[in-house]
Amino acid sequence: MPILGHGIDLVSVSRIGAMIDRHGAHFLGRVFTLAEQSYCERNAKRRLEHYAARFAAKEAVLKALGTGWRDGIAWTDVEVVLEPSGKPTIALTGRASSIALSEGVTTIHLSLSHTGDFATASAIAERQT
Repeated sequence: MPILGHGIDLVSVSRIGAMIDRHGAHFLGRVFTLAEQSYCERNAKRRLEHYAARFAAKEAVLKALGTGWRDGIAWTDVEVVLEPSGKPTIALTGRASSIALSEGVTTIHLSLSHTGDFATASAIAERQT
């Protein structure tokens, strides 16, 4: 399968923490799905790392699709979900899903990594030939 695009993003964990502190539930609800919030809140010690990794994933996916934050895409249109094995994957809804379908995207490969200070994500969008 040919690659449509590759996106990568690096996020400061403390920056995401500051956004959560400043804007609270409004920020969380605008950026993260309820399932993402539930997952991140399970481990208080690494909660901000998990939020930051998901934030980076959303940015990386839209870079891979070549759209950025335009055309009515909402943050919650891009959701990080975990396979039973724990592998992170992407679920698209709304406008992000429509764009991916119009571009022939069949798979989005996702890799996440995080430390106490930074979170990063890499996304590769594959399309049909």
